[in-house]
Amino acid sequence: MRHLMSPLDFTTEELERLFDLANDIEQNPRKYDHACDGKILATCFYEPSTRTRLSFESAMTRLGGRIIGFSDAASSSASKGESVSDTIRIISCYSDICAMRHPKEGAPMVAAEKSGIPVINAGDGGHQHPTQTLTDLLTIRSMKGKLDNFTIGLCGDLKFGRTVHSLINALVRYQNIRFIFISPEELKVPDYITDMLREKNIPYEEVIRLEDVMPHLDILYMTRVQKERFFNEEDYVRLKDFYILDTVKMALAKKDMLVLHPLPRVNEISVEVDKDPRAAYFKQAKYGVYVRMALILTLLESAQ
Repeated sequence: MRHLMSPLDFTTEELERLFDLANDIEQNPRKYDHACDGKILATCFYEPSTRTRLSFESAMTRLGGRIIGFSDAASSSASKGESVSDTIRIISCYSDICAMRHPKEGAPMVAAEKSGIPVINAGDGGHQHPTQTLTDLLTIRSMKGKLDNFTIGLCGDLKFGRTVHSLINALVRYQNIRFIFISPEELKVPDYITDMLREKNIPYEEVIRLEDVMPHLDILYMTRVQKERFFNEEDYVRLKDFYILDTVKMALAKKDMLVLHPLPRVNEISVEVDKDPRAAYFKQAKYGVYVRMALILTLLESAQ
């Protein structure tokens, strides 16, 4: 039985098979209508989510399975003091696979150690968000035709953004990737990330102005400044609109650059950009369903 705690839990070869399956699901959806008949997915979300939770539920429903679970800690026995370990033991009696989001880093790993069913980390604090990373990789591969030989700019909250940290860790396994980190000083990518890149001799640079690097990017990965990660309102208000991607900035970019965003967005991408064919963030959300369908099938097969 396998779990997914980090994108690195799968080799690049296993990821290729997973993405091939996701692309087949995209092209032949009817073929998978009953692939999970009789199976139950538990969505255990200890903090709010729209896209991730609903995309898991959509994925399982499209596979013919069913869903149980809770959408915040207050509606679970965690509000009575029940531990994650005990919760997953109970959930294992009721379902076949579990997707868990938790504000504490490492909580899904604790659950996996005690679980009788596959556990998927659906986001733990500012640490990891592996299924978003799988979504990002599938989007890039599907729209660019490759997962190597490109320059990616990551813009916004690079300090607290778990999607950013997960994606960087996943991309370093591919050839000739160059990173450009675009953020204010207060939201710079953590030292452990840049230390890792230096150790692996992977090129990166850190800049503040988005306009300066737009012409060099093959992919721009925008992120919102996350209010829920800040300790005081004043810092959030000062930084929340630091970057706004608009048509003026898009005019500086390559004709085939992709704009990705894990969503939700606030003000960091102007709605006028939505009409640009390079804006791929809503397609990205759709790819998230396909890759979660492929992941559910893969992990359920490992549990048999």
